[in-house]
Amino acid sequence: MTPAGSPAPGPAPTPGPATAPGPVPRPGTNRPGTSGPGTSPGTRGTPAAPPAAPAPRLPSPLRAAEDERFARRGVRLLLKRDDLIHPQLVGNKWRKLAPNLAGAAGRPVLTFGGAYSNHLRATAAAGRLLGFPTVGVVRGDELAGRPLNPVLERCAADGMRLVFVDRATYRAKRDPRVVARLLREAPEDAVVVPEGGSNAAAVRGCAELGRELRGRADVVAVACGTGGTLAGLAAGLAPGQRALGVPVLRGGFLGAEVRALQESAFGGPAGTWSLDDRFHFGGYGRVTPELAAFAADFSARHGLPVERLYVAKMLYALVALAEEGAFAPGTTVAAVVTGRPDPDTGSRG
Repeated sequence: MTPAGSPAPGPAPTPGPATAPGPVPRPGTNRPGTSGPGTSPGTRGTPAAPPAAPAPRLPSPLRAAEDERFARRGVRLLLKRDDLIHPQLVGNKWRKLAPNLAGAAGRPVLTFGGAYSNHLRATAAAGRLLGFPTVGVVRGDELAGRPLNPVLERCAADGMRLVFVDRATYRAKRDPRVVARLLREAPEDAVVVPEGGSNAAAVRGCAELGRELRGRADVVAVACGTGGTLAGLAAGLAPGQRALGVPVLRGGFLGAEVRALQESAFGGPAGTWSLDDRFHFGGYGRVTPELAAFAADFSARHGLPVERLYVAKMLYALVALAEEGAFAPGTTVAAVVTGRPDPDTGSRG
């Protein structure tokens, strides 16, 4: 088995204790005509969708949003609709997945995520559409004995084998010994794609997002989980433009991650970017009544289905920053809509 798509460089995490429970596998729904995860010969080279599968829509649409909260400050708001790239590969995940899938060349893929991971959902959908086996390592072994939530249920329905691990093991997912143990849960010759799909290949893929926005906006904002989209976006923008990241997790760790990803992808810093850590609303997966009300109001104003875990926090941040006077009059701000609400999960997205 061949690990590939290694994550950005950084301090090696301490492996979980030797006595920590091992992974708890939970097989996904088998694909028609198979008796288990199995292996698929695939196609060597860049993966292409089967004739029956819709192709990605690139570049994604860029649309003006008339909003008096920006207009009264002399600021213009644009919506970059990466949520429309593909009907089944959630949000902007195609930008990250396509380079990694090209590297996998049809081999099985093992990757990581939390219980509501859009990345796991997109990887499972890609596996079904493109015909390769997928294994999802899910944070939280306590979930193994419970009914699957709608996101994980969709992953399983798309053929992903779910492996639940304790949190110590999950934190150590970059340790080669932990990876080697997890790969035993995957078909032979599987490749490893990191959490969120964020590695050097994915960051270079996300640079195309910045190139699509050259000359179109002064500030481009994106919600951040692992930092890969921000790292690539900033690199693709033209001089004079800047990228603004809105982390959805607490901890203030993301700056170092973005720098490490750019070092891995481009050999050093690339583009101008910054982070505003004030709008995580308590951390990943947290949606307060205030945030839910904001998202519903924004949807009503603009006819945009607002995903709560990422997109709502970024849009809330932009409204707050506009009201603080953070954007000079005459500024054009583009908000990257990286996902859409999942009909299976309601407002959680």
